[in-house]
Amino acid sequence: MNWLEILGWVGSAIVVWSLLQTRILRLRVLNLTGCAVSVVYAALGSVWPVLGLNLVLCFINIYHLRKLTATKETERAYSVVTVNPDDPYLQFLLNKHAKDIAATSPTFAAESVKTPATEAHLVLHEDETVGMVLIHNDSNGNARVLLDYVSPRFRDFTPGRYLFRDSGLLKSRGYTTVIAPAPSNPQTVRYYQALGFSTNGEHSTLTLV
Repeated sequence: MNWLEILGWVGSAIVVWSLLQTRILRLRVLNLTGCAVSVVYAALGSVWPVLGLNLVLCFINIYHLRKLTATKETERAYSVVTVNPDDPYLQFLLNKHAKDIAATSPTFAAESVKTPATEAHLVLHEDETVGMVLIHNDSNGNARVLLDYVSPRFRDFTPGRYLFRDSGLLKSRGYTTVIAPAPSNPQTVRYYQALGFSTNGEHSTLTLV
């Protein structure tokens, strides 16, 4: 096997790997990378049908990546709906994603939703519910996060950034600080850093400005 064949196999492997991703942004980036490698392989090997296919896929991926990373597009796409903690739709979502919630937020207790000081906010992307944020109002201007859950396809930090920072919702409700449990895994660490949280001991805090 010569180096050109190895290059072709590498491109194909990256494309296959991209299709295993749950995050749409990561999928697009990896797929674009794999297609770009395949374009180089096809051009050097004069495999024109493969070149044409992967060139088209590159443009498709670039188009969708521009939509995903455009700040103004993101701001238009997301919205927040506040519901009662005992709302049937919220209960449906909690039950539907119970297994994933247990894996990503092991400290969350479903019974905490029913306390009088609990607020529930649903994050929507266009008309799809992609996230749930449950907070406890401690009456001192602090929003204590009980659950911050986002469906796997949208775990690129943008839903949380929209709710906690861009929407201004919590600030308008009188909160000055968001307090969340300290991150327990590298993914949560990156998420809190992207949103501007600072971690100290058992908690991470975000000052709302």
